[in-house]
Amino acid sequence: MFEHTENSDRSSSGVGDAAAMRAGSTETLAKLFSEYRSRLKRIVQFRLDYRLAGRFSESDVLQDAFVAASQRLDHFAKQEMSPFLWLRLVVTQQVVNLYREHVQTEKRDVRKERISLQAPLGSAQTSLAIAANLVGQRTGVSELVARAERIEQLKVTIEKMDPIDREVIALRHFEELSNVETASVLGIETSAASKRYLRAMARLAQSMKEQEAASNYGRPSQPRGVAEPPGE
Repeated sequence: MFEHTENSDRSSSGVGDAAAMRAGSTETLAKLFSEYRSRLKRIVQFRLDYRLAGRFSESDVLQDAFVAASQRLDHFAKQEMSPFLWLRLVVTQQVVNLYREHVQTEKRDVRKERISLQAPLGSAQTSLAIAANLVGQRTGVSELVARAERIEQLKVTIEKMDPIDREVIALRHFEELSNVETASVLGIETSAASKRYLRAMARLAQSMKEQEAASNYGRPSQPRGVAEPPGE
């Protein structure tokens, strides 16, 4: 489950494209947005709160993000990041905006929610997203109940992790960013990002193994040749 092949550094679309975007070229923006669409869609699928998934499609989020990017090209001109990482920033900001508008009800400290290179999405949202993706999908009613319990257990475990380690897992394993891109997003050295990823994944794998053993403890074994009953 935890095998991960290092992506090549796909963050640069070329000096010419980056320069054109900094000069305000909406044509270049449209070209790069289309080029990176599959990667940006994967980010939305991972980051979008499950309570919003049925109301907003990935295409809806990406369309709004493209409009926002078109209106904020002057912001990109002031940044040193690659076009892809800037577009990722705009997309994740759109996800946060949807969460604030449609899910969040209590007052929050806006300073803690603002997306930046050093400030990833809220820890609770990231933990829930990681846990849900690790547990996977189930179909039967009893399986859905078990899945919900497993997600909650994993979420608690993940929330206890170092915030940067947690975000490294999210960026590398689920958003599938390269190590160089991950280091850039978090503002750390590439060597540190690599070490944190390996360490965090090892700890998470051990936690999942322990939870699996605990959930199986005391469960009556099935007689040889008798399969588990199907989900309801």
